[in-house]
Amino acid sequence: MRISKLFGKTQREIPAEADTASHRLLLRAGMVRQVAAGVYSYLPSGWRTHKKIENIIRDEMNKAGGQELMLPALAPFELFEESKRDVVFGKSLFTLYDRRERRLALGPTHEEVLTEHLKYNVQSYRDLPLMLYQIQTKFRDEPRPRAGLIRVREFDMMDLYSFDVDERGLDESYEIMLQAYRNICERCGLPTLMVEADSGAIGGKESHEFILVTESGEDEIIHCSCGYAANAEKAALDKGNVGGGEPLPVEEVATPGKFSIEEVAGFFNIPASGTLKAVFYIADRQMIFGVIRGDLDVNEIKLQRALKCSELRMATEDEVIEAGIVPGAASPVGIKGIKVIADDSVTSGSNFVAGANKPETHLKNVNYPRDFSADIITDIARAHAGDMCPKCGKKLLSSRGIEVGHTFKVGTFYSDVQEATFIDQNGDSHPIVMGCYGIGLGRLMAAAIEQNHDDKGIIWPLAIAPYHIYLCPLYREGSGVSDTVEKLYADLTAQGMEVIFDDREESPGVKFNDADLLGIPFRVTVSPRTLEKNSVEIKRRTEKESQLIPLEEAVSKLKELIEE
Repeated sequence: MRISKLFGKTQREIPAEADTASHRLLLRAGMVRQVAAGVYSYLPSGWRTHKKIENIIRDEMNKAGGQELMLPALAPFELFEESKRDVVFGKSLFTLYDRRERRLALGPTHEEVLTEHLKYNVQSYRDLPLMLYQIQTKFRDEPRPRAGLIRVREFDMMDLYSFDVDERGLDESYEIMLQAYRNICERCGLPTLMVEADSGAIGGKESHEFILVTESGEDEIIHCSCGYAANAEKAALDKGNVGGGEPLPVEEVATPGKFSIEEVAGFFNIPASGTLKAVFYIADRQMIFGVIRGDLDVNEIKLQRALKCSELRMATEDEVIEAGIVPGAASPVGIKGIKVIADDSVTSGSNFVAGANKPETHLKNVNYPRDFSADIITDIARAHAGDMCPKCGKKLLSSRGIEVGHTFKVGTFYSDVQEATFIDQNGDSHPIVMGCYGIGLGRLMAAAIEQNHDDKGIIWPLAIAPYHIYLCPLYREGSGVSDTVEKLYADLTAQGMEVIFDDREESPGVKFNDADLLGIPFRVTVSPRTLEKNSVEIKRRTEKESQLIPLEEAVSKLKELIEE
């Protein structure tokens, strides 16, 4: 491809709306262009990288046993009502009406649609297992599209669905897909971290994210040197046992002017871990009383999952007072008429200090379950860097990253709802067991730039670079550069190497800057100076220094470098 013919010009100015490195560089490199908030066109050089990622993914899905199909973007809204995902997705679900006033949805994923097909194509255990996938456009009406391709409203995704006869079969399919994901990331030249994750709107009992670690990432990852890793929504911690001795009688103590955990702990001369913290939420319009050890914070994602609610928010002070609760001195002791959910840390000590449900008054020696009960007791604590690892007890670390892939053990949720069953060897009917696996292609492309760039531009891994070689002639009339570079371009192309040929009459500075901005792995310069030595100059994008290679060896040397 000659740059003079390439659609999509490079820009010198940094776009004002771009807030991340990948967003700025993709726009400056002429690889994408915004059409609307969260909606982008891929221009030719950007689409080449997108297609390379797509081809790598397709190859690994096929090797894993996947069968490619194509499902419609439009689906009857009733399917989402049936699965209740119209509520789960809420306003993120794009909907529309056809001319007959039938409501349709633009697919955010395709569990419901594909499960409908399973009902008519799977009858017997002999029809399973199956792995079906597509690479198709998805739609989600994100409230705050940001960071270019990282959070958008229209995006291409590979979504594969596995179908098995039982949980053991799902476990086997899941492991196959985890390895396929590892292969994809490795082939794209992108080191990733596999972490435990929350299942979110997809649902299921187990879930993992593949995270590309970068400081600009919007996800926080909690991990340990022992190998434990989870996103902040899912991460656990070793809460330890704070002790407290044998349970003592409850004692009421006046605490004038003491409201916060820090103030109360200081008043009693105890650590924050010796107190119980009261927190209040509205879950699907119901007041929730949360209880957690005073040194810990509530993880609202864990809390929402435990409550199985669609909407969750902090209660306002007015709502708390209206419910008859005393702010700053609230306690689960004696509370009635309000659902109580307690973190399991309340069992990791004794003789806690808690509110007395009286203004400026607290209770000493509160113990669970002697003094209060809970409707739910589970892990609702948020893990932080510096907390103890639940696996080995070492201190946890924190990193930022971008989710580029997600896997879910969904189980029988969709097949139960949509009555997708099979007949076993004994003639009995069972729901099909399902797994779901997704990779966002545009997000993977943007994440690659977030991890691989410098102040000059993109540094593409070779496997997903739009071109292998940036052929950069520096012309001077009568120097012979033109004839030499035309022949070299033809020879490189004939050998299957992907070359972008800068045939413009521009200065060396402009050409070199564009080569760096576009991030092409190898820059090959032909100039009067190199021809004096009958050579060309080869420079890797990742290195500062270049090397002179004899002209007659240039094609074979570049082929060797690329094949490495």
